Formats: sequence, structure tokens, C-alpha cells
Amino acid sequence: MSKGILGRGRPGAIWAAPAAIFFGIFGILPILAVVYLSFTEWNGLGEPKWTGWANWSRLFDDPDVVGSVRVTLVLAVLCWLLQTPASLLLGVWAAGSQRNRAILSTIFFVPLLLSTAAIALAWLSILDPNFGLAVTIGNLVGVDDGNFLGDRQLALYTVAFVLTWQFIPFYALIYQAATRQIPRTLYEAAHIDGADRWRQFFSITLPQLRHTVVASSILIVIGSLTYFESILLLTGGGPGTATRVLPLHMYVKGFVGFDMGYASVLSVVMVAVGTALSIAIARVTGYHRMSSTREGL
Repeated sequence: MSKGILGRGRPGAIWAAPAAIFFGIFGILPILAVVYLSFTEWNGLGEPKWTGWANWSRLFDDPDVVGSVRVTLVLAVLCWLLQTPASLLLGVWAAGSQRNRAILSTIFFVPLLLSTAAIALAWLSILDPNFGLAVTIGNLVGVDDGNFLGDRQLALYTVAFVLTWQFIPFYALIYQAATRQIPRTLYEAAHIDGADRWRQFFSITLPQLRHTVVASSILIVIGSLTYFESILLLTGGGPGTATRVLPLHMYVKGFVGFDMGYASVLSVVMVAVGTALSIAIARVTGYHRMSSTREGL
């Protein structure tokens, strides 16, 4: 019996080997290298100089770290609150078979074809209070000067809106695919019982998408911890430090201040925060205990 088990396990191990090797080279090794650099003093040139815990002790004396972590977590929550319901509804709607939905879905998914830098520069022009549409938009929402990106109270919300506009199509595609996997017999039975569309949505669609909601939530939260280029181009972390997220703070320390050792410490902290959040979401939602109820999956 043991030989049979080993025999059945070998092909699986062989097939998984390329992915495991790829992940080890491009995932594990860079993390280990960053951990090593966090114990060194290095300006990006020459040989790193071992300094022990010196960089880590600076972490507790950096006044911008706490603020950067707070801004990062607030941005993650904002992105989740905005992207989850919008992408869920758009994905469920796009899963319909009507031709007009297919055409409009193509238009809605255009942001997926654009680069992050192009989107940031486009919104930077739109939100320019002097030459863009910011004043017109501001008059509609009560911001008369249209200074969305220059106001400390509005800048982070504006950045969250731009990121939401950019990434909703991606998560909508996930929900669209998941919705199309729901057996049609469930809707047919509900229709016979007299359930309207809203009752079908809350009683069938939403419960069937619970795994997808959890998976997309993890992607949204973890993705929010890595936003960098959009914020750099839109606000540069300002006004002041109102939008300085942890990745941007790491960039400033490493590539502006040439302090790669301390920037590596911030990188390790960012990885630790992301890992802790993903584990917490999985534990709270019970995602680690979820399994498919469909035969063969």
C-alpha cells in the first residue's frame, strides 16, 4: 500500500516542481535577500556592510512609519468597501447572456487595457483644479475649488476612488466567471417558486459567491498594500504625508535617500503586515475550511 501511495504521489510532485522552483527563485529568494539587506548598511552601490539590528532599532524612532501604516490600512479598507460591492454587482450583471450586456461589458473593462501610469496621469489631468474638470466636478459634490488632490481631508479618498475605478473591472471579471458557474437549475426552481430577481440574488447568487467574495477580498486588501506608482504620480505622498503609504515611504528611504538597508526593513514589515492580514481574513471567514461541493472539483 505504501508503494501505491508513493507511486501516486510522484507524478504530482513532478508536475508541481516547475511551479515550486519558479516560486522559490522569484518569490522566496528575493524575500530572503531583503531580510539579509535589512541587517546591513547599503546605499545601492558597493558591498553591503553588516550592521546587525541597527536598522531595526531605527524603525521605532521613525515618526513616519506609524502614519504610513495607518494610511496604508485606511486605504486598504476604503478600496475593499468601494471595490467589493461595485465589482460584485457589475460582475453579476455582466454574466447575463444579453447582447447589450456583452457590448457594455467590453466598454467597462477598458481600464484593464491601460497601464497604471497612464491611468494615473489621465486622472491627474482630469483632477487639475486649473485646467481639468475638477472644478466642475467639485461644484457637484460641494468642493468649490476642485482641489481634490491638494486637500489633506480629500486626497486619500480621491486616490481610493481612482484605484477603485482602475481595478473594478479585474474583480468584476472574477465575479462574472464565478456567477456563470452557478447551476441554472437553482434559478429555475426559484422562479417556479415565485422568487423575483432580488430574492434570487440574495438567496442564490450571493451565497453561491461567498468563496469568491472572500478570495477577492484577500486580493483587494493585499493589493492595496502594494499600491505605489499611482500614488507617486497623483500626489507624491502629499499633501504633507496624507497619502504616504508604506510602499511609498520605502521608496523615499531607499531610492531617494539611498538608504537601502532601512528600506529593506520597511519591505519586511510590509510583507509581514500583508501576510498577517491575509491569514486573519482567511481565519475570520473560515476560508481555509472551504471546499468545493461540486463533483470532481
